[in-house]
Amino acid sequence: MKLFITGIGTDVGKTIASSIVVESLEADYWKPIQAGDLDHSDSHKIESYISNNKTVINENSYRLNTPASPHLAAQIDGISIDLNQIIEPSAKNHLVIEGAGGLFVPLNNIDCVIDLIKPDYKVIVVSRHYLGSINHTLLTIEALQNRKINIAGIIFNGNENKATEEIILLKTGIKFIGRINEEPYFDKNVILEYADMFRENLASL
Repeated sequence: MKLFITGIGTDVGKTIASSIVVESLEADYWKPIQAGDLDHSDSHKIESYISNNKTVINENSYRLNTPASPHLAAQIDGISIDLNQIIEPSAKNHLVIEGAGGLFVPLNNIDCVIDLIKPDYKVIVVSRHYLGSINHTLLTIEALQNRKINIAGIIFNGNENKATEEIILLKTGIKFIGRINEEPYFDKNVILEYADMFRENLASL
């Protein structure tokens, strides 16, 4: 199974959600494009959060120095992102692929993050509660549906917001995988607790 983790925007909790999914399935992990924070990248964070010894963390296809939209970060580095150079790692294990920002974050003048999603991927949408998040979530799901991309389900990030969650699930009909509550901190133990809670829903995707 190949699961692509996308968010409704930036800083909505994709990496925490990816850590939970990776730990729960003991899956391999790959972030094709890392922009900025190269010494404390999302791959480093995943490594620090998981407990299992089965997961392989694959190298980024592009490591860009500037914390910015990938198209700009690449331009600053004097390169252009080429989708043909983003080669999925071979894995006999489950593979979790983490996107960058939201679906329409540009990679170059033509391609966006959504263009990284291959036909055999299933997408998990991460939605964080804030004013406007319903609109951003529904737009994200509609964009995936318009391209006939398989949506595995949704993970909500933030303490329960019943009105928001219920209307999103009602309008989309997609599977609720789980909720990540506001936590004082995240470490291996907290990630493991969520991995155990999410495992049944993830295994059935």
